Amino acid sequence: MAVIPPRVLRALEAFNSAHPWSHNAHYHPWLLRQLPRRFGRALDVGCGSGDLVRLLAVRSTGGVEGVDSDPQIIARARELTPPDALGVPAVFAVVDARGGIPAGPYDVITCVAALHHLPFTGTLSRFRDQLAPGGTLVVVGCAREEDAVDSLLGVVSVALNLVVGWVKNRGRRAVSRPVAMTAVTRPPEMTFAEVRREAVRLLPGARLRRRLFWRYTLVWRTAESGSRRSGAGL
Repeated sequence: MAVIPPRVLRALEAFNSAHPWSHNAHYHPWLLRQLPRRFGRALDVGCGSGDLVRLLAVRSTGGVEGVDSDPQIIARARELTPPDALGVPAVFAVVDARGGIPAGPYDVITCVAALHHLPFTGTLSRFRDQLAPGGTLVVVGCAREEDAVDSLLGVVSVALNLVVGWVKNRGRRAVSRPVAMTAVTRPPEMTFAEVRREAVRLLPGARLRRRLFWRYTLVWRTAESGSRRSGAGL
């Protein structure tokens, strides 16, 4: 967000630290709307503290696996997930997805704010290959700011971020950040244009869109027959 002066950014960072909220969790309701009401086996890559895994488990009939490379955040996910409360198995494992993901097939694969930590082409290829016929892939990703559209969305996001942070925290200073926000982060290297170009090459028909709060979304579905076809609309 180069259009914003550094001192303003510092003030915003201080405000956000005092009134934190998860941009990733903000997209969980949207993500769930992209999925069938009921589905079989699911995988969440970069699951963090397991918030999305627990939401997926409500709809899953075949169990949900959450993987992350951070042992500490996986330990927290296990602590926060009662073993018998979800109705289906919710399994958390320490997995470095740079070397691969658990074997499918999966009816649903999700990846929220984690794809930019991984080799983009190889990871999307693995997601594609592990999806069952009729399966759905949903990615909420981060891209490097590049053009005027990114800058405009960034400015709007800054303003909305202040409002949402104030409302969610009811105007009070937070004692601590949500557990989901304690995971290790890194800045993205690919721009949205680069992400889109490579994604549509690997996943013909995938639908991508730039979003607020420094995110983009990708939705892609396989055909019932197992042959690849156009992705779902947004």
